[in-house]
Amino acid sequence: MGRMHTHRHGKSHSIRPKTLITPKWITQSSEEIEGLVVKYAKEGMTPSQIGIKLRDQYAIPLVKPLVKKRMGSILAENDLTTDMPEDLENIVKKAVGLQKHLKANKGDRRNVRSLELIEAKVHRLSVYYKRINRIPKNWKYKSVVAQLE
Repeated sequence: MGRMHTHRHGKSHSIRPKTLITPKWITQSSEEIEGLVVKYAKEGMTPSQIGIKLRDQYAIPLVKPLVKKRMGSILAENDLTTDMPEDLENIVKKAVGLQKHLKANKGDRRNVRSLELIEAKVHRLSVYYKRINRIPKNWKYKSVVAQLE
């Protein structure tokens, strides 16, 4: 599958485990794993950071086959979800950083185009999250407002 705004295929990335079976080397119970997820979320870590920490420190490749729930549902049960989804928040931060760069470097035309592509991703994602009621229907991305946050 190709990338959204490039002509390359972009297959170079880490690969998730193909099967959703429980690996034999995991010694933690599902309650312990769920407790770790809640503990790290209370410390302010994002779901992707929690997944990386569980993978690197506890050798847990995926939470779902072990706990039989997604990490998002575990966080929702414990009222630890954020108002804005993590991926949308990361793209908005990237757009704000690029806007600051463009303020200082007005002749950087390549990154003007990059900002347009990033903002297109923000709008596309926000339409999806509005449709599934994850963000309010009246939420709107404005570049000036994003800089203030």
